[in-house]
Amino acid sequence: MKRFFQALVVFAFAAALVALGRWSVKGGEEDAAPHAVGAEAAEEDPVIWTCPMHAQIQLPDFGPCPICGMDLVRQGASTGDPRQLTMTAESIALAGVVTTPVERRPVTRPVRMVGKIDFDETAVRTISAWVPGRLERLFVDYTGVQVSEGDHLVSLYSPVLLTAQDELLASRAMLEATRGESSEFLAKSNRRAYEAAREKLLLWGLTEAQVAEVEARGTAEDHVMLTSPSTGVVIEKRLDQGAYVETGTPIYRIADLAHLWVRLDAYEQDLAWLRHGQEVELTIEALPGVSVRGTIAFIDPIIHERTRTAKVRVNVSNEGGRLKPGMFVRGVALSRLGDGGVVLDRYLAGKWVSPMHPEVVKDGPGACDVCGMDLVPAEELGLVSAENADVKAPLVVPASAVLVTGKRAVVYVELESAGGEDEGPIEVVYEGREVVLGPRAGDDYLVLSGLVEGERVVTNGAFRIDSSMQILAKPSMMSQPAEVATLEGPAAAAFREALAPLFEAYLAAQVALANDDEAGARAALESLAAGLQAPAFAALSGDAAELWRREHGELEAAHHAVHGAGDIAGVRVAFEALTRSVIALAELAGNPLESDLRVVHCPMAFDDEGADWIQVGDVVANPYFGDEMLRCGAVVRALGSE
Repeated sequence: MKRFFQALVVFAFAAALVALGRWSVKGGEEDAAPHAVGAEAAEEDPVIWTCPMHAQIQLPDFGPCPICGMDLVRQGASTGDPRQLTMTAESIALAGVVTTPVERRPVTRPVRMVGKIDFDETAVRTISAWVPGRLERLFVDYTGVQVSEGDHLVSLYSPVLLTAQDELLASRAMLEATRGESSEFLAKSNRRAYEAAREKLLLWGLTEAQVAEVEARGTAEDHVMLTSPSTGVVIEKRLDQGAYVETGTPIYRIADLAHLWVRLDAYEQDLAWLRHGQEVELTIEALPGVSVRGTIAFIDPIIHERTRTAKVRVNVSNEGGRLKPGMFVRGVALSRLGDGGVVLDRYLAGKWVSPMHPEVVKDGPGACDVCGMDLVPAEELGLVSAENADVKAPLVVPASAVLVTGKRAVVYVELESAGGEDEGPIEVVYEGREVVLGPRAGDDYLVLSGLVEGERVVTNGAFRIDSSMQILAKPSMMSQPAEVATLEGPAAAAFREALAPLFEAYLAAQVALANDDEAGARAALESLAAGLQAPAFAALSGDAAELWRREHGELEAAHHAVHGAGDIAGVRVAFEALTRSVIALAELAGNPLESDLRVVHCPMAFDDEGADWIQVGDVVANPYFGDEMLRCGAVVRALGSE
């Protein structure tokens, strides 16, 4: 019995051990399973989708940004170089990255001007009194009348003219009476008296026909008819009927409107792109859809002190009389550019030009049609530069490829691609690179250094790449400090103080545009112009004076563009041009205000070309979209107070 109980205890203990073992194995398997799943999941990092404009957005699925509505992009992989970013083919497609090769090709730079149609000064005639008298009758008694050569203009009563006619008739009678005289001296004397009397009447304005009529009639009249010496339109009537005149008193001015002058205002910074003989396309506000072409005949050698512009004259034909003096005109001259931004001024190559009237151009030597002077080769007059005859085509990139921040320009270059098929997903490396730009030529920029022909630059999606680099804690190429010498010393303080009204007006315009307030923006930009004449600006010297001279012209141009803007969209275009100059001035002299200023960039402005602006604080207020996309944009950097 005792052994039975001992065996039962041993059996129960063994069963307990078996149960415990099974339980521990089961529990271990259950504990191990989650661990294995977690390890497998750790091998594949979750895909994170973020917004290029708002780095705080981190979502597991693709879609629109909940803040600005832009498409999210996949957070790219990083390379060792802080200026480079590696992206997969999927990320590139979703980000909409497009590249274009850097190439050499001919380009033109448009120079835009505004002005008015004017009379051709060489075709304006003044009708004046040749003898004293009274205006008995004015046949043309108001301005604007079309007259032809020989038409009656004025019936003039003149006792002096009556006496001169009597002298003519008397000398003629004496000549006839002494025709058979044997004295040669007497015959010649009578002949000279007759010719002198006749010449006097011709010099006093009578025509050959009128003098012949007096002789045929045989009696003098106390009235003489003044006729038009040319065909044209009476543009001025100086006197009224019954007025007394002296010799030389102006009565009418007549202009021939068959040929007109277009006087355009060119800003001084644009004069380097204009040449004699250059073609200009003209559009007239009063004639929608009508385009007139002409060539530059004269460039004023003097700059207007107040407007900082020079007059550029274009001669045009007015067949049909559609063009009228005083009409507002817009002109665009296309300057052909060579390597380095050299203007290819071959418009008059091989031509012969009048030194007194440069609008007279011929294919060979000869005389000027206006003054009779001998024509001179255009090269001798300095109208054609011989040294740029063999200049090669410039290196250009699309303007959409360039991120401009103040005085720096950045592009993203496609370096290399790897992967594919057996090597895994395709990946492309993009490198941010600072470049030196020449002038903008339409939709392209000339590149002076930083790129070589054949490289591929990002033309769409560059700002998204730059934003992704910031997300990965890499330095943004756009936020790097500009390498621009700053102004120091006492001159800096005076210059900075003088800039304060300009910056205040600029910020008022920025706020107004963000609120879609066109009138407020125009008023602010009007007050900005008043702050450009501070004495501190005239005291600048060296590089600072050169920068101010250039930026002053840009500020004047932007201010002028506001006047020509027909709506708030045009004001925003002028504001964007103004921004570049204001940023450049801040980088030279510092922030003249006590407010914390920020440079903000919107990649979607102006059809995704992107644009900057300056504002107070970090809350984005977009002046290019207003309420439509008020918060679209990202702070690029701060403009600290000096």
